[in-house]
Amino acid sequence: MNEINNVPPPEGPDENKNLTPGNNNLPKISPITAAFIGLFGGFFLYQVVGGLLTLAIFGFDIRNAPVNSLRLMTIAGQILFMLLPSLILAKVFYKDVSHVIRFYLPNWEEIFLFTIGLAILTPLMQYFISIQNHFLTVWAANSGFINTIKSFLDRLNDLVDKTYGDLLTAKSVFDGIFVVLVAAVVPAVCEEVMFRGFIQKSFEYRLKPFTAAIITAVFFGIYHFNPYALIPLIGLGLYFGFAAYKSNSIFVPMSLHFINNFLAVIFYFIFGDDDIINTAVNKSFDLSSSLMIFIGLSVLFTGTILLIKRYYSHKIKT
Repeated sequence: MNEINNVPPPEGPDENKNLTPGNNNLPKISPITAAFIGLFGGFFLYQVVGGLLTLAIFGFDIRNAPVNSLRLMTIAGQILFMLLPSLILAKVFYKDVSHVIRFYLPNWEEIFLFTIGLAILTPLMQYFISIQNHFLTVWAANSGFINTIKSFLDRLNDLVDKTYGDLLTAKSVFDGIFVVLVAAVVPAVCEEVMFRGFIQKSFEYRLKPFTAAIITAVFFGIYHFNPYALIPLIGLGLYFGFAAYKSNSIFVPMSLHFINNFLAVIFYFIFGDDDIINTAVNKSFDLSSSLMIFIGLSVLFTGTILLIKRYYSHKIKT
């Protein structure tokens, strides 16, 4: 079945051929160094160079710039400063680009299983944010230091919400298609090739799979500059990393990333900003029931992870 779908068998920690001396795909420099070049190089290009270019083109009054021009700039930035550098670095440092980026076709069962996990993880992360914000509000009311930190996070969060809110606003069908392209299609391709492709795979050459995935996920969360959703974004990135490693196909985390962002866009169109990732404190929030639902979803998600691992164990045996 693996041969039919062009997918090599998933590599477990003990079977990882990347660590064998005879592997001729190791880069001339340390794979970890290559990974950090991708991380910091991508950050510099996308956030610093891209930000300066945006200011040079639109000036400091970004909110009054033509929204479609900003969308095009966002697409160009991800392609030029994430996707292309990742492919170029993979070509420069490694002999087999397809192996590093994981250009292998998955089975439909793999995408289906991981999508089930995503369907559980998404509300799980939303409940986490609600619980997190509840405790932050309580602590801020009793500590001036925490209140100062929370005020700063609130301002940063408002800035992020306003920026993305402008990009996601659609007044026509064409706008809606454009938003899906900007917020779902392009990030799913560019960010996954960079993070779960070049960077995580480079880490996997020298580190255990979980360590490689968690380091990549932490930087993935930081890249998004969303303070209240930082931990959920890390959790999402870790799940994408798990999917990339077990399937050995970049198209699985790409699919998950697209589904996640696409549904967020659709919910934004239907319900508005507050219902995508609600980072404000809900006055009717019930801590006890939220904790119970959070625990229940955590158990379901853990069961799904075990089911996925069992699927791949059986796949290797057959």
